[in-house]
Amino acid sequence: MVSHSELREIFCSADAVCFDVDSTVIREEGIDELAKFCGVGDAVSEMTRRAMGGAVTFKAALTERLALIQPSREQVQKLISEHPPHLTPGIRELVSCLQQRNVQVFLISGGFRSIVEHVASKLNIPATNVFANRLKFYFNGEYAGFDESQPTAESGGKGKVIGLLKEQFHFKKIVMIGDGATDMEACPPADIFIGFGGNVIRQQVKDNAKWFITDFEELLRELKK
Repeated sequence: MVSHSELREIFCSADAVCFDVDSTVIREEGIDELAKFCGVGDAVSEMTRRAMGGAVTFKAALTERLALIQPSREQVQKLISEHPPHLTPGIRELVSCLQQRNVQVFLISGGFRSIVEHVASKLNIPATNVFANRLKFYFNGEYAGFDESQPTAESGGKGKVIGLLKEQFHFKKIVMIGDGATDMEACPPADIFIGFGGNVIRQQVKDNAKWFITDFEELLRELKK
């Protein structure tokens, strides 16, 4: 059993920190916002809740929700320009502090690359450090499915991405931070997981995470000690 002081030590000496995006880096669930924008909000948020609870496989839940939303390229772009996602308080400072310490920061999301890249740009995170699902569109801009070959389209996909990052960059210590069950499952291969409940508290994560926070300020304080 890793002690709390050991967890803190690993966080402060990590060479890479990976964040989930929906309900962690941003206050919203991107897919729910897209559904609302496309007029099918209630049905889709119920599906998201089931997916978060682990009742259905991630890919099945994503397929089901997108089939209902059918987002066009124009709708996705309009959502980003008219209703841009809201950053969670403290995330900008935390990412900036990590970057100043030469820690690599990655965004790993089961959400959509176009939205996540927009969030990354606000945090000065390069697009190469973004792992998310790609929506596909026909030449006329209509929804044509999603790229099922992305690791983030699968259950266990976040762990796969972290495994690839370890192989590729030889990181010694990787931290995963997120609000959901899929984030917690990414440890291992992540060295530690920090549960985040600042936007929504998922009971399963709160009960099982060895380190659970509700404010990014707590992590900033650790780095500044």
